[in-house]
This record gives sequence, structure tokens and C-alpha cells, in this order.
Amino acid sequence: MSQRHVVKPLIRRWPTLLLMTLVGIGLAVLYLNLATPRYSAHTDVLIAPPAAKSTDAVAERTVASYAHVLGGRSIAGRVAEDLGLSESTSSIDQQLSARVLDDTSVLRVTADSTQRQQAMDMSQSAAEAFVSWLGAQDTDLSPSVVDTATASADPSSPARVAWIVAGGLLGLLAGVAVAATRNASDRSIHSPAELEAASGAPVLGAIAYDRAAVQTPLITSLGTHHPRFEAVRILRTNLQFLDIDRDNKVITITSSLAGEGKSTTACNLAIALAQAGSQVALVEGDLRRPRVSEYLGLEKAVGLTTVLVGRVSLDAAIQQSATPGLDVLASGALPPNPSEILQTNAMSSLVSELRHRYDVVLIDAPPLLPVTDASLLASISDGAILVVRHGQTGLDEVRTATARLSSVGARLLGTVLSMSPAKELSRYGYGYGYGYGPEYFAGATEGTSRKRAGKR
Repeated sequence: MSQRHVVKPLIRRWPTLLLMTLVGIGLAVLYLNLATPRYSAHTDVLIAPPAAKSTDAVAERTVASYAHVLGGRSIAGRVAEDLGLSESTSSIDQQLSARVLDDTSVLRVTADSTQRQQAMDMSQSAAEAFVSWLGAQDTDLSPSVVDTATASADPSSPARVAWIVAGGLLGLLAGVAVAATRNASDRSIHSPAELEAASGAPVLGAIAYDRAAVQTPLITSLGTHHPRFEAVRILRTNLQFLDIDRDNKVITITSSLAGEGKSTTACNLAIALAQAGSQVALVEGDLRRPRVSEYLGLEKAVGLTTVLVGRVSLDAAIQQSATPGLDVLASGALPPNPSEILQTNAMSSLVSELRHRYDVVLIDAPPLLPVTDASLLASISDGAILVVRHGQTGLDEVRTATARLSSVGARLLGTVLSMSPAKELSRYGYGYGYGYGPEYFAGATEGTSRKRAGKR
């Protein structure tokens, strides 16, 4: 697996990564607010050797050994006595340390305490106690305090910046782990390439997610350069040039499950085909949850079912939409047995009649997986288009839907990826914008087809 295939799914989970990073930073800040701050203070002691001795020899063999004395319990006891501290000698000893400054004969005494002033007092007292002790031990050396105790105004621990950075990094790592786990368990479609691999059919178009689609589902309410309008035009063009050696006049539009956008896709594709000059019939074949007539603002009391049972003629049931060239056969009264009605000879005869009357017949069918209606409609059509919702429809669901169509001998002409993030589409070349991606060539091909139609 390439690095790209590992990183891209993680980037897709950027909200999780961001959230976990912020949680890590928040926990670090919480710890900093609850932790008791500690301050460090230091005092420098110079150990001057006699003139007859080498300074280097003292620094190497003598000064370093005195650093251990400064950090020992003897000095800690003198500090406790000098400052009147109630803490034990071992506790004070743990708060004191000493080291030799590089290439010098200077010992730096460091004290650590929860109070800044106490740290300074302990450091100063330890340095003076050491000078007194050393003066009594070796008269050849001349120790002296060369720098009084100093302490930073900010606590030495916990280090705020380090803790915040560490918290953010740990949160990010936790986010990566969570994102990787979710990706491993996520079986939904996230790209045109995944959809094509799962269905075995070409992706005819991809429609970006548009929050306004709930209020304005039809492209007739959009500007001609709106991304959703352009996506439907691309779908129209790709459909017109799909398998040109075969006649694809009657097409069933379906999905694996409900809520994937099949009805809006059917309506908008029918509108786009009619706007291109085709005579289009749109059949509301979803006799369970019909939406086409609602979207188009048409009456659905009379339609497909009333024609099939012989109550009205086909001519009387067909309604003209607001788009010239687009006629609609609404659902009619909803029957208790949709599957039985759709597999009658009357339904096959109706489809044949529409085939002779119109250039294109689109049938909006129910989802494939819950009921058999879509399979029945696809079997009497020239093929089916499967609408798949980005990030919601699973790979297994697409494969099962494809198998349902194959089991009745129906052709899957192609698929449409709906409600996909615009950035995701542009990454795969399906977005609408300035450039020479598929949308450019689709527009060029569409223009050529119009010129050819004009010459005829």
C-alpha cells in the first residue's frame, strides 16, 4: 500500500485529528492549572586553588568531587538549621543539586522549591554552608560565593510550552489511531475510483454536496454556471455518449438504499436532457415513496397506477412539466402490492409505448436492496443507473445492488456519486471549475453534438 493510500484516508478524517489534538492540548492545560508550580534558584561558588597548584588539576580532581558534597545530606542539614525548615534532611537533600560549570572552577548550587523566595534562600544558604565547610577542611583552597541566589519569575516546572506541545502531539497521535481505526472499519464509498471498482461500471458523473439542495432540489432554480447544474450537464453528456452502438432509450434510475438522491438525480437529468432538445418522459416508478411529482409540482393522484389498472388512458395521465420537452407520468394512487403491478404485461406494454413516443424515457425506481421493484423495472429497461451517496453507501451494498441487477439480466449502464465534498471531486477531476478536466471535455463534446444536430 502506497503512502498516498495511507495518508489520504487520514486527511479525510481531519475533524477527528483536530478534535483529538485540541483534547490533548486541553488536558495539558488542565494539568498545568492543577499542578503545583516549582521554582529553581542558583548560586555560584568559586573555588580558587593556591598559586603553586594547577588550576586544571583542581578542576579535574577536586572541584568535581565537591559537587557531590554540596548535594549531600551534611549541607542539607545545615540549610534546614539555618533557615529553620520543618522538612526532613532527606527531603531538602532532594531539592539541592550542584554541578561544575564547563571549563571553570565554579560550582553552581541549585535549589528547587514550590516557593520562589524559599528556593533562593535554600540556594544561598547551601552555598554559604559549603564555603564554611570547605574552609574548615582544606586551607589550601579559597572558596567564595561569587554570585548571589537568582531565580526566574516563571516556574521551572512544569514547563508550560513543553507540556502543551507534548499534549498536542499525543492528542494528534491518538487522533491518528482513532482515524485509522475508523478507516479500517469504514466500508463506505469515498471516491469515484472506489465506486467504479465496487460496481464494475463507469462513473457517469459526480454531484457535489450542496446544503441548499434541500430547499432547491431542481437545477431550474440555479444559475447555469452553478456547480450542481454543471455536474448534471456532464452526466447528461456522458450518458448520451455511453455505448453509442446500443440504443439506451429507457433507463431506470435507482439506488442501493433510500436517501441517496436518486429522485433528484432523475428529475434533474430529465430536465437537462429536455433542455438539450430531447423529448423526455419521466416515469415516477417509485410506488412506495414517490417524490418526483412533489419536486416538479405536479398532481400525483392520476398517473402510472391508474393507467395500469385501465382507469384512464396514457395520454390523459401524462402531465407536461414547466420544462419544454419534459413530460411526466406521476405515480398515481399508491397500491398495496407495487411489485405485482410493476411485473404485469400492462407495465411492459406501457414502457414499449413510451419508447416509441419519446427520445428518452427515465424511470425513477425504488431502492434495490429493500424491495424488488427496481429490479423489475430495470429488467424491462435498456439499462440502469445506480446513484450512490458519498460516505454513506457501503461497498458491500453497491456490490449487492449490482448483483441484484445482474440476477434479472439488467444492464448497469453506470453510476453517479452523489453528495460528495467538492474538494474530493476536484481531487479526482470531477469538480466544476476553470481548467481542462473532464468537465471541459464534456462541455466540448456537448457543443460538438449540438453542432451536429444543427446540421441535420
